[in-house]
Amino acid sequence: MYHDVVPEGGSASSGFHTVGAEHYKLTVQQFAAHMAAIEKAAGRMPVLISDPNWDWSFMFTMDDGGSSSLYVADQFERHGWRGHFFITTNYIGTAGFLKESELRELADRLHLVGSHTCSHPIPLWDCTPEQIFKEWHDSRRKLEDILGRAVTCAAVPGGAYTPQIGELVAKAGYRNLFTSEPTRNLQYVNGCRVIGRYMVLRTTPAAEAARLAAGDAWACARQVALWNGKKILRRWAAGPYAAARAYMMQRRYPETAVDQSQRDVRRELPT
Repeated sequence: MYHDVVPEGGSASSGFHTVGAEHYKLTVQQFAAHMAAIEKAAGRMPVLISDPNWDWSFMFTMDDGGSSSLYVADQFERHGWRGHFFITTNYIGTAGFLKESELRELADRLHLVGSHTCSHPIPLWDCTPEQIFKEWHDSRRKLEDILGRAVTCAAVPGGAYTPQIGELVAKAGYRNLFTSEPTRNLQYVNGCRVIGRYMVLRTTPAAEAARLAAGDAWACARQVALWNGKKILRRWAAGPYAAARAYMMQRRYPETAVDQSQRDVRRELPT
């Protein structure tokens, strides 16, 4: 699971410019090192979830729909690869995000374009069921209008997945939903396949990304252990955990303000 690729010192050029988003942005040099290491270590081609012979190879996904997506697509194609690009539809055509014509170009180049909700509410589970359904339904309709083809794949923003979210995604017409939980175990919710992902951060070394793509048991287990530890903290000490994370992120990326609009966007949705 990747997000944005930006020039050194140019993090505002693509995607969300928030403290949380900065943690997922790789530089051009880092991304090139990741691609080279993955090609060497994986020993197999990545697949798309739409492939009829889909199996447990590895997949590339890019969240948010930042303007760097076309550059990323170029780099994938240099290796003969294709990826999944999940689009936050309210931001299409705004500064730092893809335009409608660029979304059509991605699809025409045989990359898979899917939904990342309309407004990227975090956490999604704080929205009402009606709001969650609207996020998925409206974003799907908008993408289908732009692309002129069915959109049946989606990714949860912020990794905020619950079984109810899966049910509402299926109700909105999707058949595949990616979460941020590092797991190879598939779930099915009302005909929708729920698929975990292993995340890549700005601090992830290229060698570690390569081990994840190759399915290295220890690399995958480390992410599982970290994820489960965070889940416990979120459940039993949500307030202190959120405050500590925000403090650490602000220290790491002092040039980036906390974007309250991302945190409170659910309040703007109709009930």
